[in-house]
Amino acid sequence: MTITLVHYLSLGACLFAIGLIGIILRRNLITLYLCLELMLNGTNLTLVAFSRFLPHLDGQILVFFIITVAAAEVAVGLALIVAIFRLKQTTQADDLRHLRY
Repeated sequence: MTITLVHYLSLGACLFAIGLIGIILRRNLITLYLCLELMLNGTNLTLVAFSRFLPHLDGQILVFFIITVAAAEVAVGLALIVAIFRLKQTTQADDLRHLRY
């Protein structure tokens, strides 16, 4: 069986959809964060698939930079979640409504 572009795009769309459903249904900050990363990885997979099946390396280079920025984003995001947990003793997004203003 040959893996085609459609297979990669389907997998990327599934990852993105699972992440989107998780963001819609879950209220825990850690879970929301993981779902966002899942959506980002689904998008990265799509970029790499297009780059693989089209004769350009631009997508793979872009994904390399995205992964680098995502690593920094994870560090900052987890630090913010830990700071919120230390301050409020909760990681539920519904309990943090007062941070809006």
